[in-house]
Amino acid sequence: MYFKFTFCPIILLLWASLSFAQNVNVVIHGAASIAKTDDNFVCVTLDWWPAEKCDYNQCPWGKAGILNLDLRYGALINAIKAFNPLRIKVGGSLQDNVVYKVGEVSSCPNFMKREDGLFGFSQGCLSMERWDQLNRFFNHTGVKLTFGLNALFGRNESQTEKGLWIGDWQPQNTRDFMQYTISKGYKVDSYEFGNQLSRSGMGAKVDAKQYGKDVIVLKNLVKELYAHPETQPKVLGPGGFYEEKWFNTFLEVSGQGIVDGLTHHIYNLGPGDDPNMMNKILDPSYLNQVSQTYKGVSDVVNKFRPQLGAWVSESGGALNGGSKDVSRTFADGFWYLDQMGMASTYDQKVFCRQALIGGNYGLLNATTFVPNPDYYGALLWHRLMGSTVLAVTKESDPDLRVYAHCAKKKPGVSLIFINLSKDRSFNITLSNAKPGDAGKPNYEFVGKQNREEYHLRALTGDIKDDIVCLNDVPMVQTDSEDIPAMDPKLVDASTPISIAAQSIAYVTIRDFEAPACV
Repeated sequence: MYFKFTFCPIILLLWASLSFAQNVNVVIHGAASIAKTDDNFVCVTLDWWPAEKCDYNQCPWGKAGILNLDLRYGALINAIKAFNPLRIKVGGSLQDNVVYKVGEVSSCPNFMKREDGLFGFSQGCLSMERWDQLNRFFNHTGVKLTFGLNALFGRNESQTEKGLWIGDWQPQNTRDFMQYTISKGYKVDSYEFGNQLSRSGMGAKVDAKQYGKDVIVLKNLVKELYAHPETQPKVLGPGGFYEEKWFNTFLEVSGQGIVDGLTHHIYNLGPGDDPNMMNKILDPSYLNQVSQTYKGVSDVVNKFRPQLGAWVSESGGALNGGSKDVSRTFADGFWYLDQMGMASTYDQKVFCRQALIGGNYGLLNATTFVPNPDYYGALLWHRLMGSTVLAVTKESDPDLRVYAHCAKKKPGVSLIFINLSKDRSFNITLSNAKPGDAGKPNYEFVGKQNREEYHLRALTGDIKDDIVCLNDVPMVQTDSEDIPAMDPKLVDASTPISIAAQSIAYVTIRDFEAPACV
């Protein structure tokens, strides 16, 4: 039993009230959207790592890997069901080392530590018995599934260039796996081909031209086996770090209509043991640097026009399991939610967090399944932020981050405010931009309906806390392991929106007139 607070300590409110308040006007440009996300923009991963996966003198994965995760826990089930639905991507570093025990594959080895193996492990195996268990779980919890395929099957590592895998991909094991999946009626929304094989790779790499040829083979296999277009899973790739030349080359080779979605990974906080991690998260100029990656990927999408656009199919912030001192705390939300906001403005359709559970960056605690603070930030995004993205401008203050979307449930707009400042709060007034009247004064917005506000703060005021308060109520699971109620605070529309120092707030305004949201 966990000690449960019924309210946030009064010291937090006093601390917030003593901070210096700055007035800021935010202009929402609601005449037209600047980007569109998928309705299931929020996504999480399940990874293959076994308990023996260790980094920085710690082994934080426990039994959170795909092959040994206990799927019966009510807390895990309820955490997924709360999204209704949650997009999950099954994959990770070891996916290109996984064979499927079906068809001609008869043995099913476990991952074992091996010095010369990919990422230090031997080949592992997904049995169809475990695949059955996973699909019963996915069906029960309403998961929208992306499955990461082994793109190294049949290749060999080059004798002359370390890390380069050569030869054609052999699809037979994947064919048998898909045929079994179809025979059971299991629903797969999309298949992603390989993990971090682009550019210089992570552990392994494949030449861009070779990857382009092989993804054609995969696409043709999917079209052959899934005869009905309405049930045909999409093909995604390459699921690696962006590099312009590599991405352009593989797309030129594969041609249009092969890759349905262009996927890439973001780990812009660097190694998980970086002692400067907290400073990076709170530095707006550092957070802004990754925008060049989003822009580059967006440019490639505009050139080759894959049907599903760009996805961030894996993003954990810090590499190698995350940071034990930061990733599971309230502070991580400044990075995570800002990344989702920034990615959405660059027309990234999906943002997959590494991971739902496991390592230090799981949205759920790896042993107790209790949600970490980022879980609640992600759930609010999923419930409040619609797929239509609006432009926002404001007076220059980099510590205040603002993103606006049409509200997920019409009418109105929803905004997220992220205050990185330690000692300044912000009083926000809103303006509605005049369409077609650039340079003229904007309309000051005066609402008539109460605003719906959701304020997230660390329990004690220390952003390294692992308990988050929503509208001054600590978010802790109920005795029945349900996710607690997440109700808004209704606020008089005539008052400014107040964003406390080092806090995050979602605000939905039902009577804000944005033509793009009609």
